[in-house]
Amino acid sequence: MRSIDATFDTANNGSNNVSVIATATKTVVATVPVGTNPVGVAVTPDGTHAYVVNFGSNNVSVILTATNTVVATIPVGSTPNEVAVNPNGKHAYVTNSGSNTVSVIKTATNAVVGLPIPVGTDPYWVAVTPDGTHAYVTNVISNNVSVIATATKTVVATIPLTITPRGVVVSPDGAHVYVARFFSNNVTVIATATNTVVARIPVGTGPVGVAVGP
Repeated sequence: MRSIDATFDTANNGSNNVSVIATATKTVVATVPVGTNPVGVAVTPDGTHAYVVNFGSNNVSVILTATNTVVATIPVGSTPNEVAVNPNGKHAYVTNSGSNTVSVIKTATNAVVGLPIPVGTDPYWVAVTPDGTHAYVTNVISNNVSVIATATKTVVATIPLTITPRGVVVSPDGAHVYVARFFSNNVTVIATATNTVVARIPVGTGPVGVAVGP
């Protein structure tokens, strides 16, 4: 098993491959060909596989990290963007911006399970709660966040944000979701217990990505 803090993967959109970087030496140790225009990438909690979303070819490449080879290619929806793996490692969630859906991949079989989940318009980023029960999806055009119950694969709440949600992350305790708001120049805080906005934190101009410390 490969430790996920020993290497990390970066998707190269223009060259249709993934660079594998050894963090100890800060060098590229492998380059893995994938699909067309790779964008989002996520590694399973056990570090054995990386899921790479290919925007241009409407599929997901699955890389076996032990050999740095693609072991599966999974068709998903139109113009997929980002992927998040459930903390239990059993499912991966892929946002399809062109079809306004989320595809759910079963990692044991590397196949899409069930029908795509309808969400808002132009879904882009996705984050899963630490307990694995919910996935939060930011919808760029409809300016809201869809909350998916992972057990039923259904949207159980839609949170309006007025304008331009981008990156999303869940706090380690699962109590809050943080959403970067590009044109609003803030980070919006959502309480997961009620799925309501509880704060808006002014930041710099055009925030896109967001991360939470341990």
